[in-house]
Amino acid sequence: MDFPDTHAERTPDKVAYELGATQVTYAELVDDSIRIANLLRERGIADGDVIAILLPNVVGLLEVAWAAQRSGLRYTAIAERLTVNEIAYILADSGARALFTATSHAAVAAAALAEVDRPVAAFTVDGPAAGHEDVFEELRPLLAARPARPTGPEREGVDLLYSSGTTGRPKGVAATLPNAPLGTAPGTAPFLQATWGFDADTVYLSPAPLYHAAPLRTSMTVQRFGGSVVVMPKFDAAEALRLVEARRVTHTQMVPTMFVRMLQLPEEVRAAADLSSLRAVIHAAAPCPPDVKRAMIDWVGPIVDEYYSCTEAILLTVIRSAEALERPGSVGRAVLGTPHVLDADGNELPPGEHGTIWSEGGLDFSYLNAPEKTAATRDERGWRTVGDLGYVDADGYLYLSDRREDLVLVGGVNVYPQEAENVLVAHPDVADAAVFGVSHPEYGAEVRAVVQLRPGLDPSRERAEALLEHVRERLTRVKCPRTLDFAEELPRTPTGKLLRRVLKEQYAAG
Repeated sequence: MDFPDTHAERTPDKVAYELGATQVTYAELVDDSIRIANLLRERGIADGDVIAILLPNVVGLLEVAWAAQRSGLRYTAIAERLTVNEIAYILADSGARALFTATSHAAVAAAALAEVDRPVAAFTVDGPAAGHEDVFEELRPLLAARPARPTGPEREGVDLLYSSGTTGRPKGVAATLPNAPLGTAPGTAPFLQATWGFDADTVYLSPAPLYHAAPLRTSMTVQRFGGSVVVMPKFDAAEALRLVEARRVTHTQMVPTMFVRMLQLPEEVRAAADLSSLRAVIHAAAPCPPDVKRAMIDWVGPIVDEYYSCTEAILLTVIRSAEALERPGSVGRAVLGTPHVLDADGNELPPGEHGTIWSEGGLDFSYLNAPEKTAATRDERGWRTVGDLGYVDADGYLYLSDRREDLVLVGGVNVYPQEAENVLVAHPDVADAAVFGVSHPEYGAEVRAVVQLRPGLDPSRERAEALLEHVRERLTRVKCPRTLDFAEELPRTPTGKLLRRVLKEQYAAG
């Protein structure tokens, strides 16, 4: 497998990635990554040490990641939406010895660093940190003084990414440090090549934040192949269509909420977009309502494929467009690991019965500094779980229900919020929906819904009742929300995962 250095030698002027108005060639990407690696080595950061990256989608993020990847380091990308305490927790928990951030995040990063009780080298990638010059060094002038050739041993590093924290404190997912020669391909490379034809001609649109596993790993894998990555600073549906046409994008990876935003564009805007270059529209990270997927396939063709996995990479399933139309709601059959659905006592359930999804096989991992949490993901057979619920049909296709902590027990009946959410999102008035459980003195819990309306629509009692009736007509009564409220926006991670925990906490507080 190639490394970006190979492409810097063969095609130095080819665009490795572009972000906004800036294009970075392979020669520039490699030059900067080597100089950053040399800087870290000078500071004594090497041999499995950890660096942290607190950056939005800006120029410099991929250079820092490649510097760690070529130096045998671990690198943890921190979500920019996190609070000072959460950032400080990850810096301390990961043992990060350096932090790279942007001037826009300097104040938050400085406050987080102040809570860490050990020295951490800190750099800004895009200029001086006004008011925090005593905390951060400006990266660019430091690189100019470093050689553009490696000053020490080079070997493959690995990311150290934290779970998205939808249910509490994020957990560091620690894969084995490969310590392999540069160019040793990670598992994502052959998978992307064999499944969707990623190669040197790939133009990959990355609309999601690079601090998440799939966008970061896929973008860096594209650069191993010698393709080009088009990074969006922030997702915008109309701009995504423009970029597909202007850059002749061949592959993209999105989440269902992005699909919904694109489908809500005016018909004339969607019809005018030239999407003929697209070979694969891949989605993951959150369940996709079947009606949304069907609408996307009708629009762009049978190139809308889904995979299901997690940062822990214990299981990987894939489903193609044709299969998805035949089996609405399925996330496909396994290509890594073997799924097993177990009841609360660890007994395997027959096809069609809901339970906790476990995987036999898959990649090994542990949660950093949390042996008890790691142990809780394993059983005596060595099977592992991240707590997702679902079932497998007779042909081995996996269907997701929800996460264990999102299950609502109403009078002894299991209610999976995703079912009602899918029905609500299919309504033409709805831009987004969340369904969750709150405590009830008689039934233990009751189901509630919060809806984000499409722009231009006003909330009203009549509209709420119409939406509730829309659900009642399609689901049994116990699965239907008892009440429905409206919100301007629902709490989601930037990769589209719904933060039901936030809503539960708000309603519990009254």
